[in-house]
Amino acid sequence: MIKELTTESDWLAAYPVMKQLRNHLSQDQFIAIVKEATVSEGYKLAALYEEGRLVSVVGFMPMVTLYNGKFIWVCDLVTASDARSKGHGKKLLSHVESWANENGYPVISLSSGLQRADAHRFYEEKMDYRKKSYVFLKEL
Repeated sequence: MIKELTTESDWLAAYPVMKQLRNHLSQDQFIAIVKEATVSEGYKLAALYEEGRLVSVVGFMPMVTLYNGKFIWVCDLVTASDARSKGHGKKLLSHVESWANENGYPVISLSSGLQRADAHRFYEEKMDYRKKSYVFLKEL
């Protein structure tokens, strides 16, 4: 079952799984950022449940840029370490694709850390994503 997470209690339930990807965030930071991004950016969280247990989370938001036009940016995708390689990530990305289609967003884009070779194989081989660019970051 996939459920959109819309309340603070939903977000708290997702934190232990999200922490496996975003381990630099405390629970309070996570809640504050999700709350702000939801209000100001249209950020959405959805979770996949297996036998009643939240095992995978995706965060995404609609955007418009000159490069992509109208598109969905997948900000976060993580499956609990003990539940990986069972198709959960594929189901959640397919959920995002359905949401994008239903809401008029013809493109989905994401970035993935250089060190995440398994994730890159997943995106390219199982989900038909293509490498299009590098993402650069400068911390101020």
